[in-house]
Amino acid sequence: MKQSILDLQAQVNDVLADAVISSTIALDELTIEIAPADSIACFTKLKDVVGFEQLIDICGVDYLIYGDANWETMAAANKGFSRGVFDFVEEENVEDLNKPRRFASVYHLISISRNLRIRVKVFPENTQMPIIPSVVSIWNCADWFEREAFDLLGIIYEGHPDLRRLLTDYGFIGHPLRKDFPLVGQVEMRYDHEAKRCIYEPVTMENRVNVPRVIREDKIAESNEGV
Repeated sequence: MKQSILDLQAQVNDVLADAVISSTIALDELTIEIAPADSIACFTKLKDVVGFEQLIDICGVDYLIYGDANWETMAAANKGFSRGVFDFVEEENVEDLNKPRRFASVYHLISISRNLRIRVKVFPENTQMPIIPSVVSIWNCADWFEREAFDLLGIIYEGHPDLRRLLTDYGFIGHPLRKDFPLVGQVEMRYDHEAKRCIYEPVTMENRVNVPRVIREDKIAESNEGV
């Protein structure tokens, strides 16, 4: 019989003890947060003691404008577009870009033998240089997941055996999924027939926002309640 989510929460809190910063249940799923310094020990216990033998995903998250999505509420609509224009970086407050707990590495674990799942969040201590210990030594499949988060969000996984870009070009500058990275990019590449090689040039694409202005009716009421 599948263990209840409350029993799993109690077991995880008991096994990891003080290393659990927070433990919440939403939509019948357990989410916990642990510190980077405790991550290797905690993940090892989750695998060997609790039985989460399989890592199914690692997601990098940028919480820069979390909860303030484009046009989702009237309050957000009054502020205008939150991103998408080429000079977005110049308009952002540097203090906002370096705010604590901006980045997170989110791990999704599954116990096949017990039919259970758990989500684990780890927030790097330094926003300017987000570093988290690699879990490749615990789950081999973390190799590509960590490279993807490094490539797209700039999260550094310390101890990774081969932390290289995975989806972008080796000469790519920046991290595309950071919310301070312009949607039109920094440079564009084309093949030059005279030079007989690929060259990089400043972006010629016009500034634009590709997020449609759709205001959800159920969110309008929530926004008005807070006024």
